[in-house]
Amino acid sequence: MPYFVYKINEQMIVKDLNLLAEFENFKEAKNFAKEQRSANADQTVESIKVIFANNELEAEEQLQESRDKPIMMEWEK
Repeated sequence: MPYFVYKINEQMIVKDLNLLAEFENFKEAKNFAKEQRSANADQTVESIKVIFANNELEAEEQLQESRDKPIMMEWEK
């Protein structure tokens, strides 16, 4: 399964997903994502994410899911 690198703009109601690249191994995807993050360091609105999925459609569905924030216990603060 390939690794997909997306640029995500979360200012809208629905996340705006832009596929930047697709890689076969994680190391290449991670390095590409780091390069993109450092090149776009001044843009705080957009985030760069790497996701592992069977295909592009599955990757976008996973990125669109809204996940609950983990509950922090008092001693974890």
